[in-house]
Amino acid sequence: MAVVVPVRDMKDTAAFTSLVERERSVTVTRNGYEAFHCLSSEEWAAQRDEVAKAKLFSRILLAEQEIERGEYTDFDEFATALKAEYGL
Repeated sequence: MAVVVPVRDMKDTAAFTSLVERERSVTVTRNGYEAFHCLSSEEWAAQRDEVAKAKLFSRILLAEQEIERGEYTDFDEFATALKAEYGL
């Protein structure tokens, strides 16, 4: 269940920190409206990792589609073109 607290509850930083660590996600309100969300460091890392995985899988899917359409160059051709372009 979502935990919602008013911004004034953040004044007691030790209690607020304990709340976020215990609940993992806390919504802070100002004048009855959502102001921001606080996540525990574990929850933040998990969400960051999920976003990174989603980006990676998206790029893999795009690469597979490019391969199916024949829109690719093998490494030897790529390296030769790169060396020629930059005089390496």
